[in-house]
Amino acid sequence: MSGEEEYVGMLDRAYSRLPKIAPKRVGRFEIPEVKHMIIGNRTLIKNFKQISETIRRDENHLLRFLAKEMATAATIEGDQAIFHGKFSVETIKRLIESYVKEYVICPVCRSPDTKIVKEERFRFIVCEACGAKSSVRGI
Repeated sequence: MSGEEEYVGMLDRAYSRLPKIAPKRVGRFEIPEVKHMIIGNRTLIKNFKQISETIRRDENHLLRFLAKEMATAATIEGDQAIFHGKFSVETIKRLIESYVKEYVICPVCRSPDTKIVKEERFRFIVCEACGAKSSVRGI
């Protein structure tokens, strides 16, 4: 067997071991612009459902994270989230980016094509692009 044939054989074996799930996203991963409004002593995120769908996470998981980080109570009504207290759009954007970094982006290959899997008492982020499995802290 020549060196080239051996190389092609090794390359075929390597490709056969890659995950069969193709990445679902095309182009650059972008979080939608936060549409927020302050009414009285409450802050509304008007496009909360759109944000949670874009990052492919349960809206209740994202809501719990934001409410805990802002140290306030929060609810979901329709497509929007309502937080008790006045919060700037910059604060909300920073917290959503922090959530994405910790619970969405794969720490190995930096792909956003991940899912959270619960095994016994522990949660893991499993990458659909590279197959990596990393633990994440609970909320």
